[in-house]
Parts: sequence; structure tokens; C-alpha cells
Amino acid sequence: MPTPIALQLYSVRDALAEDFAGVVKKVADIGYAGVETAGFPGTTPTKAAKLFQDLGLAVSSAHGPLPIGEHRNEVLDAAAALDCKRLVCPSLGPDDYQTLDQIKQTCDLVNEASAIAVENGLALGIHNHWWEFEPVEGRQPYQVLLERLEPAVFFQIDTYWVKAAGIDPVEVVKDFGDRAPLLHIKDGPAVKGEPQVAVGDGVMDIPAVVQAGEGSTEWLIVELDECATDMLKAVEESHNYLVGEGLARGNR
Repeated sequence: MPTPIALQLYSVRDALAEDFAGVVKKVADIGYAGVETAGFPGTTPTKAAKLFQDLGLAVSSAHGPLPIGEHRNEVLDAAAALDCKRLVCPSLGPDDYQTLDQIKQTCDLVNEASAIAVENGLALGIHNHWWEFEPVEGRQPYQVLLERLEPAVFFQIDTYWVKAAGIDPVEVVKDFGDRAPLLHIKDGPAVKGEPQVAVGDGVMDIPAVVQAGEGSTEWLIVELDECATDMLKAVEESHNYLVGEGLARGNR
């Protein structure tokens, strides 16, 4: 059976700020099986959770800060309200990867946050951009992450940014295996700074990426950071491509 498909709500952040409930209903009507949250403009995690439940949308995961320091209670409370078991740190910035020592310190911080997540019945993951795949002192940062992060920490591979870094995302998805239960699926020219397009309309070999994750991927999550066309239309076309080609499973 194909992997279920979710939408990273960051993709439609501008529309959500105008009408959170109405846009989420459109996402459900398109046929997405789930959503990945990234903030709650104009609403609260509790209200959003009820909306998702009413529309039959699962919450695959939630993007937010590491659950440490001043953000600890905010992140843990939101996860509880959403009944979501997977937290994802959406970005560890390029400054965290300037040297091998900085990468190791970053791993220590993530491991600290992961221990708090585990204590609260949650799993913590990290989402990549391109800088995790650009050499630092002769090593790829992602290789250091795989070595130094605790096994409880999972990875959400953004396959598009891997490609933009000049690395084959198919091989990366294979390398991460079970450590990467969530894949971000997006498409476009795979050039930093250039807008993306609906999944299936760009340079990504989407079928090969999906196949590489078979047996490990639990959710395929569509995300478009910036789009060259109408975002909601691209979100719908992305769903229709993935489900229509038998690469993912929607809610119908």
C-alpha cells in the first residue's frame, strides 16, 4: 500500500493567516490524509486539533523550536493538544555547521532536547536544508549527525534541498533508511533562491525518491517554500500527481 501523504502547512502560511479553518478545509477536500503543522496563525493548537479531527486529517508531525529552555512548555503543550508524537526542528542554521566542533556542539544540543522529548513520550527529529550536505573540514555534516545523534533522534529528509546541494537524494534516502521516517517532497529547478513548482513539474525524480524510502517512509509530506505559480493550485496538483501515479495515498 502506498505511503500516506500530508501537507506541510508552512506551504500555505499566507492563506492560513487570512482564514486558517477555510484553508485547512481546502487541504482536506483536495484529499490529503494529514498535515504537518508549522505554527497556528489566528488560532491555537487546541482549536486546530479539533479542526483537524473534524476533517479527518491526521497530524503527521509538528514543526517547532527544540523543546528546551523558554520553548519547552510551549512545544510540549502544543504536541499534547495535537496528540502528535513527532516533533521536528525545522532548521538548524548554517552557523551551526561552520566547523566540526560546532556540528558536535549542535548534536549535543539536539540530544539534550531529544531526552526531554522522550521523557514526555515524544520523538524529536531534525529537518535539513542544503548546508547539511556541503563539506566541512573534509566531511559531510549529515554524516557527523548520523554518528553523534542519539538513536532516538530521527531525520526528516528534505529531498529537494539535498538535490540543490548537488547530492543524489535517492542515495541519501537509502543511507538514512529507518532513521528517516518522514520525507519532504517538493519540486522545482533544484537551484537555491529559485521558486519551486508543483511536485511532478520539476527536475526531481520523484518516483525514484519514493521507491528509495519503501519500507522506511511513514509519511510523504509535500512542502513548497516559495512557488512560481498559485500556491493552493500547486498544492492540489502535487497531491494529484503523487496519488494519481500511485506514489502516495490520500484520504479517499
